[in-house]
Amino acid sequence: MGETLLVERHGPVGWLIFNRPGRGNAMDAAMMAALPEAWRELDADPDVRTIVVTGEGAAFQTGLDVVQLNRDPGALREMSRRTKRADLRLTAWHLGVAKPVVTAVNGVCAGGGLHFVVDSDIVIASEDASFLDPHVSVGQVSAFETIALARRAAFGPVARMALLGAHERVSAADALRLGWVSEVVAPDGLRPAAQRLAERIAQNDPQAVAATKRALWQALETGLTEARGARRCTQ
Repeated sequence: MGETLLVERHGPVGWLIFNRPGRGNAMDAAMMAALPEAWRELDADPDVRTIVVTGEGAAFQTGLDVVQLNRDPGALREMSRRTKRADLRLTAWHLGVAKPVVTAVNGVCAGGGLHFVVDSDIVIASEDASFLDPHVSVGQVSAFETIALARRAAFGPVARMALLGAHERVSAADALRLGWVSEVVAPDGLRPAAQRLAERIAQNDPQAVAATKRALWQALETGLTEARGARRCTQ
């Protein structure tokens, strides 16, 4: 995958690790090109039962590296085209990954980095993690990430973060209270906690896990009656 994105395997757990710590793990053209291949590789590996996403260094993920992309007009045009068509290829949800995904937020998660939070199945965070959405502060619309977060959590706090932009930073403790994350741990315990959680998921029947994941996500996109009807199709 190159140096920008690391793919590791630890027992039944596959790890996808953002590896641009000097740039806040922001996505450059190389990382964006590597992400679809990495997700598909781990999803297709029969020895991998759960996937964990995290970042190296002090930041989890800070969205697009606009400085690098401005030096690569082709990559910038491609990203703009995909954004306009809602045809992103960054996260497990974008790519239809069947295996459960645990996101371990190890530091700042900003802007486009929120994609990986809202599109995962379970989110945990370190005590020093924080969340912000600076889109409106730089003249951009906050849409995909905050729309998905508003479907999973209370609308009010999501709107506050989106509309205040760079002036609002949500702590890990507040994210836990708001239901954005399900667990907060000490920074040096984040990866061990994610590994333990992923291993526990991996102990369950993989077909039942995949069907449960599919039914839960479908429930976010449908009404109650339709979602319950879809559940019967997964059995």
